[in-house]
Amino acid sequence: MTYKALFLSPMIPSTDLLETTCFFKDMLGFSIVMDNDTYVVCQKDHLTIHILRAGQDIGEIELYLEMDNVDALWSTIKDKVGGLKYKEPFDQEYGMREIHICIPHTNALLFIGQKL
Repeated sequence: MTYKALFLSPMIPSTDLLETTCFFKDMLGFSIVMDNDTYVVCQKDHLTIHILRAGQDIGEIELYLEMDNVDALWSTIKDKVGGLKYKEPFDQEYGMREIHICIPHTNALLFIGQKL
């Protein structure tokens, strides 16, 4: 089985979703492709920025790596994640299949997802 990385998106915590979204939309020309009370996805060309409501862990950064085959990746890495905090592949209600892995020696969480 093979897998291909499609793109990597930063997930930025914000204390004011509206103002942060307006910055990307009005200043940089991004369009809003998803918006709810706690999460916004902005897109320009083939790039996306995910903006999430900052909470208690405001210092934590998150990255979203979209792949074409999450299960193929998982079969390759499942024996290598021992000692890491992770969630093996599962389906999200928003239409993505995901793996979550805390990146070692950082305060960063990597979401690896594939459209269902």
